[in-house]
Amino acid sequence: MTGPVDKGMVQRALSAHAAIGLLASALLYLVCLTGTIVVFYQEWQRIEQPAAPEMARIAPGAVQSAVAAVLATEEGKPATTHLYVHLPVPDLPRATITTDSQAVHVDQAGAIAGPEGNAWSEFLLAVHYRLNIPGLIGLILVGILGVMIVALSLSGVIAHPRIFRDAFRLRARDKEGVGLADWHNRLSVWSLPFALAIALTGAMIGLGTIGAYGLAASFYKGDVEAAYAPIFGGEGKPDARSAPLADVATPLAWIAATHPELRPTYIILHDPGTRGQHVQLLAEHPQRLIYGESYNFDANGRFLGAVGLADGHIGQQMAASTYNLHFGNFGGLPVKFAYFGLGLALTIVVATGTSIWLGKRARRGLHEPRLRSLWDAALWGVPLALALTFLARMLAGNDAPLTAIFWILTALILLAALLRPEPRPSRLLKRLSIAGLLAGLLAVLLG
Repeated sequence: MTGPVDKGMVQRALSAHAAIGLLASALLYLVCLTGTIVVFYQEWQRIEQPAAPEMARIAPGAVQSAVAAVLATEEGKPATTHLYVHLPVPDLPRATITTDSQAVHVDQAGAIAGPEGNAWSEFLLAVHYRLNIPGLIGLILVGILGVMIVALSLSGVIAHPRIFRDAFRLRARDKEGVGLADWHNRLSVWSLPFALAIALTGAMIGLGTIGAYGLAASFYKGDVEAAYAPIFGGEGKPDARSAPLADVATPLAWIAATHPELRPTYIILHDPGTRGQHVQLLAEHPQRLIYGESYNFDANGRFLGAVGLADGHIGQQMAASTYNLHFGNFGGLPVKFAYFGLGLALTIVVATGTSIWLGKRARRGLHEPRLRSLWDAALWGVPLALALTFLARMLAGNDAPLTAIFWILTALILLAALLRPEPRPSRLLKRLSIAGLLAGLLAVLLG
């Protein structure tokens, strides 16, 4: 026989349950919103640093000179294990060299033009990719959120058998939230294929890391790079003895001569200046979703073979296609605008879904002004915090502590909403968000 039920305890448990759901919705909203904005990742870099030298192409000899010049500036520093050369592409027509300690732009002649300054673009990508949480935890959490989108999308279709038949039915807005529910359902239908594709690829990117670590622990004695090698290729055998700088110009000339239809996008120089160094050249394949094929060369520029991302087993090709499919890095600006519009629709679906849920709770007599206020703060506080981080980047420069600014501002907005739930903060935060966006636009125009 059980004792009497403590109604107060039940109410507190229900409130805690709702608060956990609100937190998951807020994180899902944040990932969707930042993913929508980061579709224009390359364009944001150009906005952040408009004075960086741009070019359609850079000559192989100029790339060789640039690599030598950058490594010469690192004498006396810890040795760079991987040097990356970003080659000019239509979306980002700049040449940039990144080492373990610096990232610089180079001009068309191969001379160093100055440090790279894309802190806000990188911050935005880090929020979307791992919520600024270092290590595996952030990737896993975002991967779980991707699984949640799949589950919510499929369960929403099952729960509304007329959802496709009513795909273009919109009822008037009313106090019961019928109009809001219609917009939620309609946008869910229109963006369903996109939502599933984005969620599945996001889950693969995030949770695939767990699989790689599991394989490494089971079959490769904990070596994660060895677990990835059958798909993306492996590292060469290291030899730290000093050697002349590897030839990176010949691989570029080889690609131009043997595969003129391909566009080189990256050069990776492994262990530069050592006897174990080798060159990896990544090239885009037209009309393919893969991010590119990796072509390997020795230190003298002799071709060693391709990894197989373009014509290897189906698993390799699927893995190489995941990133472009998720981020919309194919088809140029038309595809990016389509991804932006569909991403905005998915963000609205997440936002309205939680608002509908809170409305239903209120109609059942569960009046929780703090939960409603917190959701308003998340809904409009996140765009405000993002706008203010961009403004800080444009006014304070590339060294502004953007991650700290964003999370501290977000926490303060949520705390204020928790302590003072009435009146609801949505109207004030909307106005402040618009003001922040206009201030950021003004900073770009005047900068």
